[in-house]
Amino acid sequence: MTTAFVLSGGGSLGAVQVGMLQALAARRIEPDLLVGTSAGALNAAFIGSHGMTDASLSELATIWTDLRRGDVFPLHLARLTAATLGLAPSLCPNDGLRRLVDRHLACDRLEDARVPVHVVATDVRSGKEVVLSEGDAVEAVLASAAVPAVLPPVHVAGRDLIDGGVADNSAISHAFGLGADVIYVLPTGYACALERAPRSILGNALQALTLLIEQRLILEVAHYAGRADIRVLPPLCPLTVSSADFRHGALLIDRAQIATGRWLDAGRHHLPHPERFLSLHDHPPLTHVASDGDVLLRAEAS
Repeated sequence: MTTAFVLSGGGSLGAVQVGMLQALAARRIEPDLLVGTSAGALNAAFIGSHGMTDASLSELATIWTDLRRGDVFPLHLARLTAATLGLAPSLCPNDGLRRLVDRHLACDRLEDARVPVHVVATDVRSGKEVVLSEGDAVEAVLASAAVPAVLPPVHVAGRDLIDGGVADNSAISHAFGLGADVIYVLPTGYACALERAPRSILGNALQALTLLIEQRLILEVAHYAGRADIRVLPPLCPLTVSSADFRHGALLIDRAQIATGRWLDAGRHHLPHPERFLSLHDHPPLTHVASDGDVLLRAEAS
């Protein structure tokens, strides 16, 4: 029996996956292989290189708790002007993300990870998904997380690669192709209860990407549910934290750990038609939003 963890993308909502991983580890559920996309690629590469221990999960939680938007998406007037004039390939450089990934990965190459790691990116010219299973680990994560127009494409093995979330397949198909019998899907979810539409270019780009990822997950979970044991973990819902807002990492981690623990203990990961837990929706404006972001749980409401 081969167990895969599939970690999707979602900007700042990648913190949600840390709580999910903590809940899984507490129940001694660990992966034989990891497939990650975008923010999920960062988490997958970290777990793959460090192992899924209490210490490594605590370190990953600290990373997401301390992370701020400027660490990943630095916005500078000179860069924005250059991008507008066609003199730069993206709104933000990827120097900050490169330093972050390089500082925290425990292996230089993907094939040297403790747990096999497969990172999904997209060929910007063909639109086809590219699965990176060996080679420079930092470059692979940077490529998978290169949000179009926000971060620059990354040149890997003769191809210019961007965020894996825009590929024509999600990571579930790759986990299945790698021989996984049991596939745990760790979705970041999306901000389904925003008070208003995002006002910034970055906010709009990341919200659109998380919606695209969710749609792809729904289709692939439904497609593979009869061919493998697909176990979808619960997104947070209603969620008012934008995928461009990095101020609420600790809250997202704590809430996701509670929701996932309850979900697993109640056996809901075995329910039929798991794609329904990923359904696209929104909510009326919430009457109260806590100062640290009002995050409720779909698992608690069901």
